[in-house]
Amino acid sequence: MGSELFAELALVGGARGGEHARSRLDRELYGRGARSAGRGVELLKRPDRLLGVILIGNNLVNNLAASIATIVAIHFFGDVSGPAIATLVLTIVVLIFGEVTPKTYAAVKPDRIALPASLILAPLLRLLYPVVWLVNAISNGLLRLIGVRHLDAGADNLTRDELRSVVHEAGSLIPSRHQAMLLSILDLENVTVNDIMVPRHEIVGLDLDDDLETLLAQIRQSQHTRLPIFKGDINNIIGILHLRNASRFLSKPDLNKAAIVQEAREPYFIPESTPLHTQLLNFQQQKRRIGVVVDEYGDVEGLATLEDILEEIVGEFTTDVAGTYKDIHPQTDGGYIIEGTANIREVNKALGWQLPTDGPKTLNGLILEELESFPDAQACLQIGATRLEILEIGDNLITSVRCWQQGVRRRSSE
Repeated sequence: MGSELFAELALVGGARGGEHARSRLDRELYGRGARSAGRGVELLKRPDRLLGVILIGNNLVNNLAASIATIVAIHFFGDVSGPAIATLVLTIVVLIFGEVTPKTYAAVKPDRIALPASLILAPLLRLLYPVVWLVNAISNGLLRLIGVRHLDAGADNLTRDELRSVVHEAGSLIPSRHQAMLLSILDLENVTVNDIMVPRHEIVGLDLDDDLETLLAQIRQSQHTRLPIFKGDINNIIGILHLRNASRFLSKPDLNKAAIVQEAREPYFIPESTPLHTQLLNFQQQKRRIGVVVDEYGDVEGLATLEDILEEIVGEFTTDVAGTYKDIHPQTDGGYIIEGTANIREVNKALGWQLPTDGPKTLNGLILEELESFPDAQACLQIGATRLEILEIGDNLITSVRCWQQGVRRRSSE
């Protein structure tokens, strides 16, 4: 009797552990034709019924075990001590054999529990279906009374933070580079185009106020594949010229500025607050690779490209002719000289630092915000674990800063 009771407890505990493990069940097995996986997927389509049959079986076995254990204990130990002994022993037995052990095993080896458990749960659900239906009808009615709608089993209910945890916990199952890419994708909604754009003062474009020879020289020597065309001021963007179309007009004997403008495509404008995951889809829908970032007043703030967004996912492309992190210059003493216009997020990525990114976008802006006044040359400050020494100032702009991490020993350069 005792061994049969233990077997029943382990069976139900394994089924409950198997249901817990199904959250990790590889559903690809179903597509490959695994019958047991197919049964598991069918059970998961109605989690309320699955949970109902498991709980009904669990309660039946627990109540049966309690009754039998009490009868046996009273027979051997009497009416006074018997119930207490039965309660103590049964609690330990259920905890070890019906809860902790099967659920732990199921969490470690989900396929070994979830798939065989479906062989038992599927026919058991058919056998107890009337009872399961009645229990679920009552419980679902109570849930509706308190405002809880029926859960759609087909929907994935993992939050972004839970997905992040899944990626972190995958460990060696996912290569580290792929893991970093997945985490970067999850972070796209926290980053806007304003964070990754080329600022307006760094935009290289064709000014129609320049003479024709100057424009042609820019086109021939440009390291970029697309150039904005504007007249007088960057806010007056007329179009975007793809340099692969340059051959169409460069060979024309009667070449003029109008011919250049004719080959340009109308500009595509992007609000500066657009999240990257949204803009990535917008680029796809609009069949664009570059957009003009504008603020709430319609003034041009910079340029954002599809490549900029992809670099947020996969890292810098080595084909960048201008070089990677050109604003950061390592020094022999262990520090860095960084240009004031450097993007803070780029600095953090390049050096592994944690400078704040929720305010100003450039190092110059961050220092001015921290000091709350325009500094004199050679001023020093500390932001978090980073020490900063202002080296050069020009045109109301901090142009050069020496930076190093606190705790990093600086070697003498003399």
